[in-house]
Amino acid sequence: MDYFSSDFKLGILGGGQLGKMMLYETRKFDIHTKVMDASIEAPCNIACNEFIVGDLLDYDAVYNFGKKVDVLTIEIENVNIEALEKLENEGLKVYPPTNALRIIQNKAKQKLFYIDNDIPTAPFSRYAYASEIKDSIEHTTLMFPFVWKSAQFGYDGQGVKIIRSIEDLEGLPQGECITEEQIPFKNELAVIVARNFTGDIITYPVVEMEFHPEANQVEYVICPARIDDKVAQKARDIALRVSKKIEHVGLLAVEMFQTQEDEILVNEVAPRPHNSGHYSIEASYTNQFEQHIRAILDLPLGKTNSKVAGIMVNLVGAEGHTGDVVYENMDAILKMEGVTPHIYGKKQTRPFRKMGHVTVVNENIEEARKIAQQVKETIKVISK
Repeated sequence: MDYFSSDFKLGILGGGQLGKMMLYETRKFDIHTKVMDASIEAPCNIACNEFIVGDLLDYDAVYNFGKKVDVLTIEIENVNIEALEKLENEGLKVYPPTNALRIIQNKAKQKLFYIDNDIPTAPFSRYAYASEIKDSIEHTTLMFPFVWKSAQFGYDGQGVKIIRSIEDLEGLPQGECITEEQIPFKNELAVIVARNFTGDIITYPVVEMEFHPEANQVEYVICPARIDDKVAQKARDIALRVSKKIEHVGLLAVEMFQTQEDEILVNEVAPRPHNSGHYSIEASYTNQFEQHIRAILDLPLGKTNSKVAGIMVNLVGAEGHTGDVVYENMDAILKMEGVTPHIYGKKQTRPFRKMGHVTVVNENIEEARKIAQQVKETIKVISK
């Protein structure tokens, strides 16, 4: 099929920043794109060829959208999978495939998948209702502290909470959930795997992630990870094993823990471009968004090596600020060496909302980390 400057239509479910950055690459290749999102103000609206307002969880909206494209992909997992399965059965190319997406959409199924396929992961328990957790605590089969996760619809730090006491259970959603043993890890790592329909497969370098303690969001992504080569190879090998077992097409971001004993445990995965790969826009030979397009169109995969060390700094809404967004001190960070800001196009800010990111590139990873800290301390995402 001729994808370039042709009648071919690529459909994207979700109109957020990941889709917007994917569209940079489709415009580079002159690939016609059609995007659906519930909000007319979604970041993708300014960059795609066609924009449709529709509920991603509505069967009819997703099905009717998919009937008008040639290949369908996602930029967020929270989509109506029954509609995708129907489209797939009718012959539409849907990536990631629905069999992979069904596993990934539900964290309980995801954890069981790891167990069934001998993929190392933190010990866990599954609950139909959050209220059942108290029974486990009372019978001492569950000990504090532990991590609670909603089985479905968690995103950007939502649906995850560290439970240190009975009081921390108050106010939790009552649906299906899991609890995990809290791992005393050295590092949180991630590996992005790219796989096309032919089965060609390649990994990006292992990255190190530093999280905000309150928001449970990534603050910094550091590439390459400052870890031993043997540990990095172990992480890549496990990420490849997950990819091959789950049989995804496109990108798969595999988030992991490096334990105190240098073991690697898989935390969770995302079947799309991912926050842990944003550094690649400036630092890699082939950025993650171009790679995703290559993979879902079954094109040759691009080189994943880094040209230079890269650090990504998340820009999130400041606490105490809700309303029309203002990026304070943008001029100051633009004066810094190797700094490139990416603003996502969201007009309204609120505490911890992802509003953009900044990439810092430098030949020296430690120097890049210092500059990243300066960026974090300088730019402020506030409201008018």
